[in-house]
Amino acid sequence: MIVKKYKSEVVSVENPVADIRTVTLRPLEKAYKYNPGQFLHLALDEYDPSRPWPESRCFSMQSSPDQETIKITFAAKGKFTARMAAELVPGKVIRVKLPYGDLFSTEHDTRKSVFVAGGTGITPFLSLFTSGVFSAYQEPRLYFGVRSASHNLYADDLEKARGVNPSFQFTLLNEEKDGRLDIKKILAENGPAAVYFISGPPAMIKNFKLCLAENAVPAGNIKTDDWE
Repeated sequence: MIVKKYKSEVVSVENPVADIRTVTLRPLEKAYKYNPGQFLHLALDEYDPSRPWPESRCFSMQSSPDQETIKITFAAKGKFTARMAAELVPGKVIRVKLPYGDLFSTEHDTRKSVFVAGGTGITPFLSLFTSGVFSAYQEPRLYFGVRSASHNLYADDLEKARGVNPSFQFTLLNEEKDGRLDIKKILAENGPAAVYFISGPPAMIKNFKLCLAENAVPAGNIKTDDWE
């Protein structure tokens, strides 16, 4: 799929918890084209076609490709995302460049898929879960860890996923009550033959990937969303 630049308008900005914002964008010239699990580059400065693409950051698209709009979620942790928090308001026009990534596009066995997500790492998975493509997966399982109950922002999308694929099962872990995700326990429940998709903080991805590799999971069955 060819990467294209899209002039886009901010439709809404939600701030459900203090450190997290969800932004909805709509295209102003042509429809977005991407696959589930892909990501975009977002620029805040004006784009001049005669000059290089301005400073930007990567964000997973959490909307399914059959929707007109795109949602992204971010935490304002650095200089660029602090600018985003201050400048992205309804009506603002920005540029995004997409699509990038092949998380679900590369060939994989859909008969036993395990999705492991920490915090906002669930966003690339949601673009698959709410897409019709998800109906082809046989008994998919999600393990989703959140910092606190207030950080579980995706209940509606997960219920929609059950509508797309009634065999979908998920386990929600509230870190304050249940502790953190335990990749060894997840592996024991699903076995080394399953395909594991991992998305979350870089340290989590690194540690979980290493643990799976050390416990007989083939390299081709470990897929990570670690473009950062």
